[in-house]
Amino acid sequence: MLNPAAIFDGAISEHLSVVEQLRAQQPILEQIAREMTRALMAGNKILWCGNGGSAGDAQHLAAELVGRFRRERRGMPSIALTTDSSALTSIGNDYGFEQVFSRQVEALCVEGDVLVGISTSGNSKNVCAALDEGRKLGAYTVAFTGQGGGAAGRIADVVVAIASKETARIQEAHILCGHMLCDWIELCVCESQPAERAASAR
Repeated sequence: MLNPAAIFDGAISEHLSVVEQLRAQQPILEQIAREMTRALMAGNKILWCGNGGSAGDAQHLAAELVGRFRRERRGMPSIALTTDSSALTSIGNDYGFEQVFSRQVEALCVEGDVLVGISTSGNSKNVCAALDEGRKLGAYTVAFTGQGGGAAGRIADVVVAIASKETARIQEAHILCGHMLCDWIELCVCESQPAERAASAR
């Protein structure tokens, strides 16, 4: 028989347990935040990719930077590689689904960019291929994964491996991590804007 209390209480308890374990990954998140801020301040960009719900997360987090998260500031270059249906379908048709992101990375990514690959299993072949291509091009590569990190965690420069095997809990933690990164980046950019305006007025 359906037990609503068990469903809701269980999900909330699991969520809180997973989120609490993110405290141990704060040094990794700080490292990623600094690299993302460095890239944006230098005129580089952040690229995001993932499949399914992780594609939605990629689009969500890219939009937070292009638009705004909490503060008024300039738009920042951030691109989700999951949104161009013509590129995705043509690359998938001509080269195969495993290359739908790596081909875009090859076309758009330059040295100094940051590439984030999101995969709850850590084993999505197209995400792994994108991270591999990004490293070859000199991007700083980040893997958002589930427990263990998977293949993506072995390819990327740094990995945020959520301590869970439940897809929903992993995705919830991924978006929290992304929001914290956006908050850090946005604050740094806002603090730099007076200096930028002063320099442009000279």
